[in-house]
Amino acid sequence: MLASITSALVFCFYIGVILCIGVIAFRRTNDSSDYFLGGRKLSPGVAAISAGASDMSGWTLLGLPGFAYIAGLEALWIAIGLVLGVAASWIFVAKKLRLASEKLGNAITIPMFLHARFECQKPWLKIISSLSILVFFLFYVGSGLIAGGKLFNEVFGVDYELAVYTSVVLILIYTIFGGFLAVSWTDVFQAILMLIALVCVPIMTVYTIGGTDIFHERVSNKNINLFNMFTDVNGASLTFFAIVSYLGWGLGYFGQPHVLSRFMAIKSSESVPIASKYGVIWALCCYTLAILIGLSGISFFTEELMDGEKVFIMLTDLLFHPVVAGLFLAAILAAIMSTIDSQLLVCSASLAEDLYPLIKKEISSHQKLAAGRMTVVLIAVLATLIALEPDSKILDVVSYAWAGLGASLGPVVLFSLYYKKMTEISAILSIFFGGSLVLVWDLFSGGIFSLYSLVPGFILSSLSIILLSNMFPKKHNSQS
Repeated sequence: MLASITSALVFCFYIGVILCIGVIAFRRTNDSSDYFLGGRKLSPGVAAISAGASDMSGWTLLGLPGFAYIAGLEALWIAIGLVLGVAASWIFVAKKLRLASEKLGNAITIPMFLHARFECQKPWLKIISSLSILVFFLFYVGSGLIAGGKLFNEVFGVDYELAVYTSVVLILIYTIFGGFLAVSWTDVFQAILMLIALVCVPIMTVYTIGGTDIFHERVSNKNINLFNMFTDVNGASLTFFAIVSYLGWGLGYFGQPHVLSRFMAIKSSESVPIASKYGVIWALCCYTLAILIGLSGISFFTEELMDGEKVFIMLTDLLFHPVVAGLFLAAILAAIMSTIDSQLLVCSASLAEDLYPLIKKEISSHQKLAAGRMTVVLIAVLATLIALEPDSKILDVVSYAWAGLGASLGPVVLFSLYYKKMTEISAILSIFFGGSLVLVWDLFSGGIFSLYSLVPGFILSSLSIILLSNMFPKKHNSQS
């Protein structure tokens, strides 16, 4: 465990930098467009790195290394799926969504974009898409707060509930005051910290144990199957459903509003090709290095860890000086915060921009800004109630939320950009069908139900769009 004074100083410095960024961004936030999309001013590098940092969360530094520690190179399938998903979302969605969202009434949220895309006369599409975001993000944010609480609790001995409350307060301060600009700027700062930690831990592990040959020997001696990505740890070949489930994680990127908002906020569509290169390289580096951390834990520890998700924390504590360890553990907090703040902002936008105007017709941009900041607090409070249950399984909750958003919103966003025959009713029902399937899928087991729920949910939602658009064709041309 780190020396309390040293770790406290390191964390205070880190928190101070974050709060300063929030204050600077607050002074540049004039209206709801600035608050929710940064006025569409993000440079390619900031947009790409912010998109990457906002979706990775504590999963990148805790969950994926933990899975690699248990399963070895089997974890590569998830990394491959996620990298392919990042590339596909930049190639097929980013540019078109950036152009369309500005063209269609300067839409600053996904529900607003969909409402304008189909020239909706009724608010049902906006309502169901907003509710999908709120429901699944509530659990997503809650899982991040659980991770933050466990980090403080395990590393510093802070009471779990106090740790959760501390995480919430820190995130609220700069999310409320700075909005999208603060979140995006801090995401870049936190992304750099995350990357440094991901690079240094495996290198230091290999150096400490005596080189790559010993690294390979130790892992192989424990279980040779850990180096085979086509088998599980018992030597059995991975099933078709298992590989498809791992790769299927990539489909989720099409429906993650906190990632899509970065596409909408990029400075110009011409910047997308440059940003896409940054985004894919970032994802490839981070996911690969996270798996290396898991393998590093296998080679370093002679006895098996009780909780594989602590492998990064324990390696950091044992390998580095307390000051460096404090910074790297701050990287875990950074990963958690970079996702939660983005998700709070999306929830805030859904309420303030999409649902609140349905109740109050006449509302100014400044009123929307105030409503957005108030709803950030509301969502954070509700998510905190979920997080106060420390026995919740973080990765299960993240997987559930990722699948729900990917299956309900992913096909709708993708088809709305390419399928001219798509109709409003098909969009509404596809969101309902995709989200509902995810909700009930895990109630069953065995056979086809061993598939990750995102895969069948995405397929069902996509088929619904095609079939319903042809069964109930539009009476006039919607905007495309």
